[in-house]
Amino acid sequence: MANNKIALVTGGSRGLGRDMAINLAKKGIDLVITYHTNRSAADEVVTEIEKAGTTGKALQLDTSDVKSFDGFFAQLSSYLKEEKGVDTFDFLINNAGTGIYVPFLETTESQFDEMANIHLKGVYFLTQKAVPLLSDGGRIINISSGLARFSLPNSSAYGAMKGGVEVLTRYLAKELGPRGITANVVAPGAIATEFGGGENRDNDKKRSIIAGVTALGRVGEPEDIGGVVAFLCSEDSRWINGQRIEVAGGIFL
Repeated sequence: MANNKIALVTGGSRGLGRDMAINLAKKGIDLVITYHTNRSAADEVVTEIEKAGTTGKALQLDTSDVKSFDGFFAQLSSYLKEEKGVDTFDFLINNAGTGIYVPFLETTESQFDEMANIHLKGVYFLTQKAVPLLSDGGRIINISSGLARFSLPNSSAYGAMKGGVEVLTRYLAKELGPRGITANVVAPGAIATEFGGGENRDNDKKRSIIAGVTALGRVGEPEDIGGVVAFLCSEDSRWINGQRIEVAGGIFL
């Protein structure tokens, strides 16, 4: 049997990452997902991946700790060789992240650094170390946010880092083009997950405001995002490169 393509999804144990992983599995793609602390949630996602008919592997990774990346990629490399019989993987989805909701004037240096380490520095150097293991013709998909296009109070640090990732993505598309590797951004709008303390899932007042400024009249769900990532890993998307695709139901049009 021919080897399936292989995707690495960071932060694949919950929320958007979980849905991305399951959607990729449904397209016949094998998965490696990373989790930060919750091993049992990651194992549940691996079970879902296997139910969809492909293979799944969960590896621990703190995407904010650049010093840990060499060890992680050594682990990934040996898994690819020993379990999959290959040296490379095909799709990198930089999804892992956390959020904070703090006014600009109250944001501390340590909060800023945390956002920078997870959302910009971590993505930059994780991708740099992943590229030698990425197949020619592979795909990089960076997860950004609607908050890089429009501004809502209390997200300045997070939004600024996502803006940085969007610029980085265009550089990746340009510099990795000679190897046929594309790089694109998927920017979700407000999604009902536990992200940022579950604000978009549990705060009814906020949910009502979001629904009111969204053309499709509701808050997003994780299931609205995963299929778009799976599409960007398909042959149909081969000519999309260096682009930002906002998946937000038409918010603030």
